Amino acid sequence: MTKKELAYIAGFLDGDGCVMLQLIFRHDYPLGYQIRASIVFYQKTMKKDFLLWLKSKLKDGYIRERNDEMSEYTIVGFDRVERILKLLLPFLRLKKPQAKLTLEVIKEIPKKKRGMYTAKLLLKLAKKIDKFKQLNYSKKRKITSVQVEKFLKSRKLLSP
Repeated sequence: MTKKELAYIAGFLDGDGCVMLQLIFRHDYPLGYQIRASIVFYQKTMKKDFLLWLKSKLKDGYIRERNDEMSEYTIVGFDRVERILKLLLPFLRLKKPQAKLTLEVIKEIPKKKRGMYTAKLLLKLAKKIDKFKQLNYSKKRKITSVQVEKFLKSRKLLSP
């Protein structure tokens, strides 16, 4: 990709996109939670061709049409999100803090066993992920480091 294309994509992410780290409750996970990294671009479904162009450039993710005449192009996963954020980071303005925080958290997760963290590391990362509530003006974020800590302590996975 050219620098001009990367700058354009970064600008689109700044305006009509989102960089997220989320804590997801999983009853089948030993520590009860997983960390999900994602990048999402939004566009009216009638202009979905633009999202198809983005996907052809970024070479990852999937596009879905919502019921409200909007479409989303979503990229999920530590390695994918890390690769794309490193490409776009020099050109980002509004989403730069989210991108930097995401890259910082991903860097702390052991590469060989993604998703396999100690209780102590999960809680440390959950506290960093809490910062996304302010960065993304999130109203829906329900799972925070407080819930993770309570869960870990209730299962005696974390020292009191």
